[in-house]
Amino acid sequence: MKTQKITSNIEENIKLMQQMLGDDKTVKLHRFRPADKTCTNLECCLFFVDGMVNSPLVNDNIIRAVVTHRPTVAIGRDKLTYIEQRVLQTNETSQSSDPEQIIYSLLYGDTIVFCDGCDKALIVGSKNFLRRGTEEPPNEPLLKGPREGFTEPILMNISLLRRKIRNRKLKVEYFQLGEITQTTCCICYIEGCARQDIVDELKRRLNAVRRDGILDTNYIAEQIRETKWSPIRNTGSTERPDVAAAKLLEGRIAIFVDGSPVALTVPYIFLEAFQSPEDYYVNFFFAAINRTLRIMGFCLSISILPIFIALMRFHRELIPSQLLLSMAASRQGVPFSITAEAIMLLLAFEILREAGSRTPASFGQTLSVVGGLVVGQAAVDAHIVSPAMLIVIAFSGITGLIAPKLKSAIIWIRLTLMILSMVLGLYGYILGMLWLLLLLSEQSSFGIPTLSNMPVVRLGNAEDSIIRFPFHLMRKRDRFIAGRSDTLSNG
Repeated sequence: MKTQKITSNIEENIKLMQQMLGDDKTVKLHRFRPADKTCTNLECCLFFVDGMVNSPLVNDNIIRAVVTHRPTVAIGRDKLTYIEQRVLQTNETSQSSDPEQIIYSLLYGDTIVFCDGCDKALIVGSKNFLRRGTEEPPNEPLLKGPREGFTEPILMNISLLRRKIRNRKLKVEYFQLGEITQTTCCICYIEGCARQDIVDELKRRLNAVRRDGILDTNYIAEQIRETKWSPIRNTGSTERPDVAAAKLLEGRIAIFVDGSPVALTVPYIFLEAFQSPEDYYVNFFFAAINRTLRIMGFCLSISILPIFIALMRFHRELIPSQLLLSMAASRQGVPFSITAEAIMLLLAFEILREAGSRTPASFGQTLSVVGGLVVGQAAVDAHIVSPAMLIVIAFSGITGLIAPKLKSAIIWIRLTLMILSMVLGLYGYILGMLWLLLLLSEQSSFGIPTLSNMPVVRLGNAEDSIIRFPFHLMRKRDRFIAGRSDTLSNG
């Protein structure tokens, strides 16, 4: 196949662009030249995509600048450089003779300028995408703290991050992913904080990603993780610039994808699921209580139902007599077994949760009241389920909402523990918890063990683990992740 090239003939360049773009009505062509008769040889044309460029910039700083230009010096043979340096009034220009790069820049919102007699094109930065404001992320609300969140344009997200970290050691490296979409992505890290071997490993895995399209950060997260089938995630995620900045200061690396408001952070440790940015904006006593409640909520969410099933099926002698008689009386007339009740109510709870997340906000509260109270009470009155099982399922579901980052993992872990408890009783539950501990101990993220920063692993790491210590005691960077473990300066 003959290689297409940019030539010095403007007519051939126009035909080449039209041939590569096809019959695309959104791509606009405009031809113009200076009105001054002394430089009629400065014939130009430009291409831009309608709706993706800053129209005032194109009209005033490119077209009008050329049309009204009166040369004061000889133009010379390199007319394109003359236009770039002496005529155009823009701060982002570059020259290219690669048709693929020119088309990519055009479709990304830049304006392409051709000049007759020049075998290169001038790429003028004129992006102007429609975007939403930097409002607070709905999935990470806080009672106290910054109210801004990431949005879809990647350049805006980088600027929000640079506002938090005003340091030349903040490195931003761009690349493209997606064979067809050619999505702009970037990694951000602080030189000296992030370990270079982790940065190199991340680049290697990103270069190995092969997909037609990358539309969100989760497309990348599933392909760069070590354990493909583990219910515990290997990458962190956030929509908040302050959280991303804090992770970078701890030695992590952030990954941004153009078009996604979610940033990935690697490496990832298990305790991150129980940390909230609000922990650092309130008194450390209150933060310690909240973080302890999240950990307790996770343990109760995966344990209370399997333990209840094990006790009712195999170990009734461990239940106090009065409580056992009360639960036996409440099961009078219920036609289903404990196992069937648990499966039905779990399925109903997950259906209500999914329906509540998919319905408009104006109907969400009504759905919760009708589903949780009316339907639940009707099921008890009809002797379809017992009140004790309904309470256990409701408590298990509510405590699971305390740690939303582990929502998917909680569902699978609870189901596994429930099946083991149905078969082996409390011995099955204990075996399941040992399996979970073994899974967490063997799992790692970019060479960093998932259970890093646990005080049971090393007592010196208790500064910001299960509880948060006061700031005057938190003087070290994360020793498992950061490139250096020296004390931070007061500046």
